[in-house]
Amino acid sequence: MSIFTNRDGSRDGHHKPAGYSAFDLFRRGLLGTQWPRAWRSHDLKPSYDVVIVGGGVHGLATAYYLAANHGITDVAVLEKGYIGGGASGRNTAIIRSNYLTPEGTRFYDRSVKLYETLAADLNFNVMFSQRGHLTLAHSDSALRTSRWRAEVNKLQGVDSEVIGPEEIKKLVPYLDTSEHARYPILGALYHPPGGIIRHDAVVWGYARGADAHGAHIHQNTEVLGIEVANGRVRGVRTNRGDVAAPVVVNCTAGWSSLISEMAGVKLPITTFPLQAAVTEPVRPFLEAVIVSGTLHVYVSQTDRGELVFGASVDPFPSYSMRGSLEFTEGLAGHVLELMPSLAKLRVLRQWAGLCDMTPDFAPIMGITPVEGFYVDVGWGTYGFKAGPVSGETMAQLIATGKTPPLIAAFDLARFAEGRLVGEKGAASVGH
Repeated sequence: MSIFTNRDGSRDGHHKPAGYSAFDLFRRGLLGTQWPRAWRSHDLKPSYDVVIVGGGVHGLATAYYLAANHGITDVAVLEKGYIGGGASGRNTAIIRSNYLTPEGTRFYDRSVKLYETLAADLNFNVMFSQRGHLTLAHSDSALRTSRWRAEVNKLQGVDSEVIGPEEIKKLVPYLDTSEHARYPILGALYHPPGGIIRHDAVVWGYARGADAHGAHIHQNTEVLGIEVANGRVRGVRTNRGDVAAPVVVNCTAGWSSLISEMAGVKLPITTFPLQAAVTEPVRPFLEAVIVSGTLHVYVSQTDRGELVFGASVDPFPSYSMRGSLEFTEGLAGHVLELMPSLAKLRVLRQWAGLCDMTPDFAPIMGITPVEGFYVDVGWGTYGFKAGPVSGETMAQLIATGKTPPLIAAFDLARFAEGRLVGEKGAASVGH
C-alpha cells in the first residue's frame, strides 16, 4: 500500500496528511489519476511500545493522540476486520454533550469541542453539522428531568435549555405539537451544539492522521489471546503471530468483555444489539436531531436527505447483528406519532450494532488490576460521540501514567466501591 505525498513532495509518511486544492481534485477526477492510499499496510512487527485492540474511532484516536500529543509513535492498532467495520460503522453518528451527571457533561463537552476543530486538526472533512438536538418531554416527570439536565449542563458551561411547544414547532415544523397528539409534547431539552457527523470520515481521518505520525494499522488481525505474567501484560497472540508489548489497550465494542477476560480482567458488561434504519432520500426538511425517551425513538436527516431512525437496545443480550420486522414496525409507529406526514416514506435498509452496557450506563476507562492493560470500553449506545476525548485522555494516561481528571470517575474500581455515575437518564435512548 503506497503512502500519500506531502505538499512539499516528501513521502516519509510522518508529516500532517496533505490536502488537495480544487484544481487537484478536478485534475484527478478528469484524468482518472489513481488516488494515493490514506494509510499504509505493514508487516506485523514482533514488538511495539503500545498495542491497541480495536480499529474503530476510539482505538484510532488513541493512536493518533499518542503520537500527536506525546510523541509515542511505536504503536500498533489491531483490527480483526476492516477499519471502522464494527460499532464505528454501525452507529447513527449523533454528537452531543447534554448529559445528566456533571462528570458526563464535562467529558462529552470536551469531545464536542474536539469535534468542532477535528476537520482542521486532521486536514480531513469530517462533515460535522451542529444543527441542534431536541430531547422531547411528553410527561411532567420527563419535563422535570429535562430541567434538571439543563441546570447541570449550564453549571458546566454547556449550552442547553428547556423550551416549549411553540419554540419546538418553529425549529421542527413537521412535528405534531398539538394537544390532541397521542403523546403530547410538553417541552424539550434544546441543545444547540448537538448535531450529526459523517462517521466513516471520522474513522478515515484518524486512521490517516495516525499513519502519518508512524503508527501501524493492521487490518484482518484478530487478537486470540493476551499474555500476562506476574500481574503484568506482556503482549498479545494474533492470527498473524505473537506481538510483545508492555502496554495493551482494549478499545473494542461488542467484544470488550471477551477481550478483557483474555487478560484475566472481568468487566460488569452485558452486550445488547441496537437496531437502526434509514429511509429513501427526500428533500431536506429536518434540521434538528429529534429524540423521544418516552417513545424510545430518535431521528435525524443526513446531508443526502435520508432519515436515520433508531430506538433503544433490544430487550435481551445477544451478539446478533440482524434486523427484525418487529423493530421496524414498532419504530415506524412511534415515528409517525411524532411526524404523521412521513407515512408514505419508504425504509431502504436496517442494521444492528453491538452495545456493551454497564450497570450505571457510563463507560469504563483507565487502569485495571493487570499492570499495563488498559480499558476504554462499556460505551453502550453513546460511544461514537466520545471518540476524540477518549483517545485524548487514554493517550494522556498511557504517556504520563496518571489518570486524567476527566475520566477519573469512570474507573473500573467504582463498581466495587459503590461510586456509580448514574447516567441512565441521559444515555439510555438519547444517543
